[in-house]
Amino acid sequence: MTESQERLEPDAHEQPFQVEYARPDKSVKPLYLFADSQPLFWKPGGIPLMETVRARLGKSHPVAAYVGAANGDDPAYFSIFEAAMEEAGIEERGIVMSEMGPDDLDLVDRADLILLSGGDVERGFRTFEKNGLKQILVRRYYEGAMLMGISAGAVHLGLAGWASEGVAGGRLIDTLRIIPHVIGAHEEAEEWAALKEAVRRMGEHVRGYGIPFGGGLIYHPDHVIEPLRRPLVELRLKGKTVRQSILMPGGVGEGDGDGPAVN
Repeated sequence: MTESQERLEPDAHEQPFQVEYARPDKSVKPLYLFADSQPLFWKPGGIPLMETVRARLGKSHPVAAYVGAANGDDPAYFSIFEAAMEEAGIEERGIVMSEMGPDDLDLVDRADLILLSGGDVERGFRTFEKNGLKQILVRRYYEGAMLMGISAGAVHLGLAGWASEGVAGGRLIDTLRIIPHVIGAHEEAEEWAALKEAVRRMGEHVRGYGIPFGGGLIYHPDHVIEPLRRPLVELRLKGKTVRQSILMPGGVGEGDGDGPAVN
C-alpha cells in the first residue's frame, strides 16, 4: 500500500457526518392548521380533538410552546392557548416571546407541540426572520415536533402569504414553506378572492386551500390533506382559469376532481 493510499484509508473509529433532524428514526408529525381557535376546543364524538393530538405526540409529559409573534405576544390570545392545553392535560407550556432569550430558545427546543398564533402574516414572519425562528421551526418539524397554526400561523406553514397591505399592495411574501401549498383562512365572505389571486400569481403547480371559520385541516406526512369540522376549498389554476373543488370532512383525500371554474 502506498503512502497516498494510506492517507485515503478511512479511520475505523471515525463516525460519518449526520444531520440529526434528517435521521430516519425521527418521526415527522402531522401539521394542524385552523382558521381560528374553535377547533382547539372541538369534541368530535365527545372526544376532545386535543386529546387525539396529545396521543400523537407519543409523550407521557409533553411540552407545548405558543409563538405569538403575529399578534405582538398578546397575553389574551396566550390565555386561549393555555385553556386548550389544560383541556388536553398538557401541564408544561409557555410562550415564546418575539424578543427571544435563553429561556425562549430552550422552550422551543424542548417543545413537543408548537403553536403559531394568528395576527398579521407579515409582522409574524418578519419576526421569525429577525429572531431566527424561521430556521428553528423548520428544524423542529423535522426533529419530530408537531406544529400547529391558527389563521396567520396557518398561512405561515404554507408557501406564501400576502403582505400587511393585502392583495391591493401586490406583495406576496415567502413563508416557512413546510406545506407545498398556499393557505387562506376565514376568507369565505370574500369568496376567497385573496387566495385565488395568490394561486394565479404562483402558477399551475401550486394549489390553494381555504379554511373557513371554525374549520381546519391536517397535513399528513404522506402529503394527504384531511379536512376538519368544515368543508375545505381547494383552488387550482388550469390555463388562465382558477378551478374550485370542495373537500368534505370525514373523507381523506387530495380532491382530484375538477370543480367549477372560478373567475
